[in-house]
Amino acid sequence: MVLLGNLFSRETQAIFYNYKEKPVQRMLDFDFVCGRTTPSIACIVQPGSTGGFHKLFFGKTEIAIPVFGTIEEAARKHAKADVFINYASFRSAFDSSMEALKQTTIRTVAIIAEGVPERDTKLLIAYARANNKVIIGPATVGGVQAGAFKIGDTAGTLDNIIACKLHRPGSVGFVSKSGGMSNELYNVLSRATDGLFEGIAIGGDTFPGSTLSDHCLRYQNIPQVKMIVVLGELGGTDEYGVVEAIKAGTITKPVVAWVSGTCATLFKSEVQFGHAGARSGGERESAQAKNAALRDAGAVVPDSFEGFEKAIKDTYDGLVKEGKLKPAEDVPVPAIPMDLAAAVAQGKVRVPTHVVSSICDDRGDEPTYNNVSMSELIEGDYGVGDVISLLWFKRRLPKYATKFMEMCLMLCADHGPCVSGAHNSIVTSRAGKDIVSCLVSGLLTIGPRFGGAIDDAARYFKEACDKNQEPAAFVETLKKQGVRVPGIGHRIKSKDNRDKRVELLQDYARKFFPSIRYLNYAVSVEEYTLQKSSNLVLNVDGCIGALFLDLLASSGAFTKKEADDIVQIGYLNALFVVARSIGLIGHALDQKRLQQPLYRHPWEDVLYTS
Repeated sequence: MVLLGNLFSRETQAIFYNYKEKPVQRMLDFDFVCGRTTPSIACIVQPGSTGGFHKLFFGKTEIAIPVFGTIEEAARKHAKADVFINYASFRSAFDSSMEALKQTTIRTVAIIAEGVPERDTKLLIAYARANNKVIIGPATVGGVQAGAFKIGDTAGTLDNIIACKLHRPGSVGFVSKSGGMSNELYNVLSRATDGLFEGIAIGGDTFPGSTLSDHCLRYQNIPQVKMIVVLGELGGTDEYGVVEAIKAGTITKPVVAWVSGTCATLFKSEVQFGHAGARSGGERESAQAKNAALRDAGAVVPDSFEGFEKAIKDTYDGLVKEGKLKPAEDVPVPAIPMDLAAAVAQGKVRVPTHVVSSICDDRGDEPTYNNVSMSELIEGDYGVGDVISLLWFKRRLPKYATKFMEMCLMLCADHGPCVSGAHNSIVTSRAGKDIVSCLVSGLLTIGPRFGGAIDDAARYFKEACDKNQEPAAFVETLKKQGVRVPGIGHRIKSKDNRDKRVELLQDYARKFFPSIRYLNYAVSVEEYTLQKSSNLVLNVDGCIGALFLDLLASSGAFTKKEADDIVQIGYLNALFVVARSIGLIGHALDQKRLQQPLYRHPWEDVLYTS
């Protein structure tokens, strides 16, 4: 693997694989405070995506980052993006990383996932070295070039980045196995030196894609890096690569190093620390042995981690005193607006809501319908009528009332294939459309002439009954206005062929309702209209409308204003819509099950006229 110098610059752009909002937004926020003019995220690859974009912020401006479904397409359309940031899980990290390495435009791949199988990692390393590519990770937080580019969550929050002076370049090249300890050392470097130039966490797995010495050799070739800081750990022999490079003279810049894990000797048996590779396999892999080897080679190695910061500061101060290092100047940091969610959480802003809901709540352990939990609904004596009462009327209604609503649902679910709604659903189903389209085509026929007369029947019956208008006067007044009496009349049913549904509803109401004043009025209207024609019977719409008025008036659950509002808003037609949806779906499914062909109306059933 050729690692000549800088991996990143202020113009570096990356392809981000397997979208994660926070790491991407943190990268863009870092770009902004560094004064970059272009975002470091060129595009996002979301496996299986058909395209589109993700909206994110670049400073104060909202931008759209394109999304692609494949790595090949992303690399082809964004040829300048030479870094691949892989947030895939350990299960798919190998395939996606190998595909990225095979793209001619990609030269650096950062693999975030922990637990990538060692065999897969070795294959990736072999391919990368053979093709002059660089791998950071697996099991890494990434890396950062101060004032230029950072990978994912490297260096943590924006406040930490600014506190560590990472928004502008310093003079120190840093490399570590640990991502967490890298963040800690960035803070140390901001206190002890003029800050970081570049920092890399190679990852804590046994076989990292690039080594400590790989990056130290890069820092040797970067003029802006004046000193190198290395934080190793017990286990493995990676640190010896740095030792050999110092001895061979290929690293001549000052190196300050510490290998953590010296406490391992206090344990009687072998100890596995946090990383997969942090386990001493013998004396040579111990922290003490590696610290001694680094010290003997010429690196500055303190006696303990507590002395690490002082060793770094002393080395830095010496370079400044010798005139080999001119401290970097601080630069102003542009302010980034606080995200709305964070500002709300801190009580800094008040934001009006855009939606109001008073019937349910899905924020707790389980959803509730008007404060009644799912558990209570299922374990208690509740039915569909109770659910309607909770969600529509925001209260628990008496059992006879919820049973009445369930009867309405059952009796109005279907009325054969010839009515307009069912016919539309059948025709639509036979055209090969989906169930939702079939249902909607049927529902759209519901109105004043089909199934939509419940509300009107209730309104007219209520107004006439409440002012004690005689049935004859009621009917004749509407006739003079050119209005048919809603809820009266049927194309098939008549005085001698009653609608069984109407009879069942009336029988139930007379048995269980406290009062049926409005039903009695509707029946008296029917008695008058039957004198005019035998098919002017009280139909199911009129019966339901009248009985709903009785339910509202006599249940004791509603005030007069609430009852008036329910009638005016259109609650009652909604009951028919829910009921008939069952039948419309049934007809659509029936046609698909029977594999019926496209419907074409027979021409002999059409009167062609000019």
